[in-house]
Amino acid sequence: MNKKYLEKGFNTRSLHVGNEPDPATGAVSPPIFQTSTFAQSSPGVHRGYEYTRSHNPTRTRLQECLAALENAKHCYVTATGMSAEMLILQAMPKGSTILCGDDVYGGTYRLFTTVYNDDFNFVFTDTSKTEDTLKKIDELKPSLIWIESPTNPLLKLSDIKAITKKAKEVGAITAVDNTFMSPYFQNPLDLGADIAYHSMSKYINGHSDVVAGAIMLNDDELSQELFRLQNSIGPSQSPFDSWLVLRGVKTLGIRMKQHEQNAIKLAEYLEDHDKVEKVVYPGLQSHPHHGLAKEQMSGFGGMITFFIKGGLDGARKFLENVDLFVLAESLGGVESLIESPAIMTHASIPKVEREKIGLSDNLIRVSVGIEEIDDLIADMEHAFSKV
Repeated sequence: MNKKYLEKGFNTRSLHVGNEPDPATGAVSPPIFQTSTFAQSSPGVHRGYEYTRSHNPTRTRLQECLAALENAKHCYVTATGMSAEMLILQAMPKGSTILCGDDVYGGTYRLFTTVYNDDFNFVFTDTSKTEDTLKKIDELKPSLIWIESPTNPLLKLSDIKAITKKAKEVGAITAVDNTFMSPYFQNPLDLGADIAYHSMSKYINGHSDVVAGAIMLNDDELSQELFRLQNSIGPSQSPFDSWLVLRGVKTLGIRMKQHEQNAIKLAEYLEDHDKVEKVVYPGLQSHPHHGLAKEQMSGFGGMITFFIKGGLDGARKFLENVDLFVLAESLGGVESLIESPAIMTHASIPKVEREKIGLSDNLIRVSVGIEEIDDLIADMEHAFSKV
């Protein structure tokens, strides 16, 4: 890594760290090392690369770039976001307690409750309630605290500084899912977290053409264990996907600015609409954690949740009549996506559990893209007219 860029601004780092011209040819766009193995000059003597499951030059470039953006010493990128979560869990002692937020991505909930449920004691709690969470940490003394902030899809915020401080007192590791904010708007490691985790399928890549995950951290010992697990289990990201993300991350900063600019205007439009019960967006004064958002984030992101009048039928009718907004799972792409979590991304969570945390059938999640905002508002207005 060329360390001269590490003190530069975000956009400079995203463009230059890991993206230095190829030393062999001078190519400004680094080549893809689409290879499974590497020649050795003598048995066990190589140039730092022996097999792509372990290391690959294209993946190394991406990991250097992401570590620089998240202010981390180490980064590991994986084939999917879920495989990154798996690696983190594999690093925890079997039988230990894991304290997890109650409003997490449906795939995370499914992984915890149907795959690792016999290996760990999972306790779900509302980590946006700081005092209650601190008491639970004292009481349970968990090995791992899993935070989404903002949460998916209710956009609740957790006080990362307060929780990580208490976690250190009891010897717990804190992992923060930073997918919704990206390293541009929030840096969990700077707030005291041990691990910052991302589904890179979302904002970091930003073009809805890659499925990938990333783990960033500063602890050397934990880093070595994560590498051992990645090398042993094998959920490494492919060279081509690494190259695609390395290309996508170059525009992360300017994309996040446009996502946020559009989201603020769209949230204000929705808040004034007579067919909307409630809007949840950290950038609105009405958000219960608006003050915390301004304190621990440098922006409010591009995700909006709103509750439409008319229940599930109203939500279905609305979603069937959008045009520019693509009805699809996932988020964070340059194009606007919209979905019903109760039926789509969070359907794996039992209905009784969804309702317990406020994830009702009339909830609609919006990933605001970078289109012209007037076109997005007009598209929503048309859909509302059909409800």
